[in-house]
Amino acid sequence: MLLFGGVQVILSQIPNFSKLSWLSIVAAVMSFSYAIIGVGLGIGKVAENKHMEGTAGGMLFSSNEFEMANIWPMFQALGNIAFAYSFSMILIEIQDTVRSPPPETVTMKKANLMGISTTTLFYMLCSCIGYAAFGDAAPGNLLTGFGFYEPYWLIDIANVCIVVHLVGAFQVFTQPLFAFVEEWASCRYPKNQIIHKEYNIHLPLNGPSVQLNLFRLIWRTTFVIFATLASMLLPFFNDILGVLGALAFWPLTVYFPIQMHIAQSGTQRWSRKWICLQLLSAICLLVSLAALIGSLQGVVEDLKIYKPFEGSA
Repeated sequence: MLLFGGVQVILSQIPNFSKLSWLSIVAAVMSFSYAIIGVGLGIGKVAENKHMEGTAGGMLFSSNEFEMANIWPMFQALGNIAFAYSFSMILIEIQDTVRSPPPETVTMKKANLMGISTTTLFYMLCSCIGYAAFGDAAPGNLLTGFGFYEPYWLIDIANVCIVVHLVGAFQVFTQPLFAFVEEWASCRYPKNQIIHKEYNIHLPLNGPSVQLNLFRLIWRTTFVIFATLASMLLPFFNDILGVLGALAFWPLTVYFPIQMHIAQSGTQRWSRKWICLQLLSAICLLVSLAALIGSLQGVVEDLKIYKPFEGSA
């Protein structure tokens, strides 16, 4: 984690989102790579077992008696799924980097359809094949959760891909926050030299020159340090993802986009379209609440055996 944080301190000095195109491409390639490896290993495990584990009803029907212990993991999984689709906060930032013509909205609609369809396909493959391979004993992370042990070299490659992907994902999600804070500070203190002055630094060995800003250096480095410490203190990967997904999914991905669409399109109250949109929002709210409850329960259980600065699944 310390090494990861050190890399993020360096990458966080990239001035703006438009300079991250190469990192986004690398992260996307890594994502496809470890997903394909995970699917392949799952298929191999099913072939090795010569049968599929688990049941059609999953954990909910694995016992003859109703047990809340079987319900909580389902709610936590909803939170993880919600987190995977909570990308609306960076959607506008990405759209600002798209060239036109054609209009950015047209390009983004195509990109959204292609991206969501592709990721959903891989999510379904990984989840269904992973469950077929391990059943109810499937770990939260098929690769780092020791779902697979062999071949070691292939698993190591997949884990490296995960790390590289997370490096890029951290930047993609934090750059809009960096830009927001820096724009606010720039408007609030228009004459402050620490905030506005850029220093040109020439790299050795005839390397390119880079621009360094003191405020950017201090603020972004401080943020990365606190984020790294938080991740080391709370190493509950799946449960924390579930909490974040549950908190962000409904308001940012469902409620606000729906309300903006209603206002922009002039949809009449109590029309069929309005009722369907509000019903969709209400269902997603219930899903988010269930995911939040399940994920918080998982965090509480993890805290019972928690030891600071020790990893957890």
